[in-house]
Amino acid sequence: MVDHRIKDLSGNSRRTFLKFASAVGAGLAVSHTEMLNYIADVGGHALADECVGRNRMVSLIGGDGGFAWFQLLWPHNGVAKNGNGNVAFHALGNTQDAPDTDKPQVWAPETPWKTLGPKRRMTAMMAGTNQTHTPTPSSPVDVGGGINVLAAAAAMHQSLPSLLPVIGVRPFDFGNAPGAPQVTTVGAPEDMVDLFDSAASKAVLAAHGDAANYEAYYKAFLGLNKVAGRATFQRQLRITKASANFLGKNLASVLRPRDEDLARYGINGGTPNKLRAIAYTLLTSVNAFKMGLTSSVIMPCLRDDPHGAFNDMNNLQMTVGTLGTIFEEFMKDLESYKDPSCSNKTLADTTVMTIHGDTPKDPTDRSGWPDGTPGNSNWLYVYGAGHLKTGWFGGIGANGGVSGFDPKTGENVPGMSSNQTTNAANAAVLYAVTQGDKVAIQQFTAQGISGLIRETLQ
Repeated sequence: MVDHRIKDLSGNSRRTFLKFASAVGAGLAVSHTEMLNYIADVGGHALADECVGRNRMVSLIGGDGGFAWFQLLWPHNGVAKNGNGNVAFHALGNTQDAPDTDKPQVWAPETPWKTLGPKRRMTAMMAGTNQTHTPTPSSPVDVGGGINVLAAAAAMHQSLPSLLPVIGVRPFDFGNAPGAPQVTTVGAPEDMVDLFDSAASKAVLAAHGDAANYEAYYKAFLGLNKVAGRATFQRQLRITKASANFLGKNLASVLRPRDEDLARYGINGGTPNKLRAIAYTLLTSVNAFKMGLTSSVIMPCLRDDPHGAFNDMNNLQMTVGTLGTIFEEFMKDLESYKDPSCSNKTLADTTVMTIHGDTPKDPTDRSGWPDGTPGNSNWLYVYGAGHLKTGWFGGIGANGGVSGFDPKTGENVPGMSSNQTTNAANAAVLYAVTQGDKVAIQQFTAQGISGLIRETLQ
């Protein structure tokens, strides 16, 4: 039976209800589909399925030189296909040309998502300048006007119902943007679970202060317990009126990555912590995204300054291989779950990923893998969930020549510095985050980016 107090909710009240319902559904171990079906019964399908036109985002930051590792998964085309054994690439002669990217892209043996179709391809764009050495680089993620794309994306996420809009593992540079929410920070990936518990508990208790909607919310929560088919939770649900511990404990069990999932991501007892931390964060992010608990996760990673990487090829192969496995399984997980705000799409369709860093190191020189880059250049990797054209925009040749790109056409421009295309690259990120909402991104950028984007979703 439809409860009209719920059906008629709109705006902030509607988002608040969906936020609380996601938290309680997670605490009861109710599947997302079951939760939406129940909400549709009591509040109508329009309430249960709110496609708000925004994509979630995961941002990996390779500070202190660690960003260099990622160019072994998505190398510069000219470098990877060069026969000169001195370039900083580990798989010379063992590459594959991507068959379905918009611009050329060369794959290493470990490059992820090869079998997942053209929507699951990486976009690589020259952007920013070399910032050796810092754990909090910002140059490659500059939208312009002093606005950081991480903050601008978070501002765009405000229409997504979530308990904590942005979670950041310290250290990172979030920057500024009008309308950006406050970041909730933690010191380590493992702390994210406890943080979500605390936020979920406080949010549910905070509903007591909403006299107009609390009765309807709480009766809907009792209905979720029926959906769970676990009558023993009736007593615990009554306890939540006075205690926050119940939801916290249940969310912990749902959010915390399982050992078998870490193993699937290539993590075992001998895996370095720098790789385990990435896997743990991405697994927790999937669990949080599928329950609508957050919209953005920011994580520093691989801060190991790998100057001597090519002196130990066994370690290099292990690192690159594990990274590839982590990303492969992460995308498969995203494809396995429906988006909590739009059930006709998977999380892979509604999650954007960015990867940037302080210095990618010189791709033309493996000897000591120098920090300096040709033309003081830098770049940005973006998974655009089908909203961006894919492949390399600009790039570095095996001889060190730097090319930029024309954002209006997508064509490479030899001799253009990476700093000249920073704002356009990040305008493209915002385009992907907003699912192609050109009007929404105009508050942050007026860049013409027709050569980088897909007007029609792939």
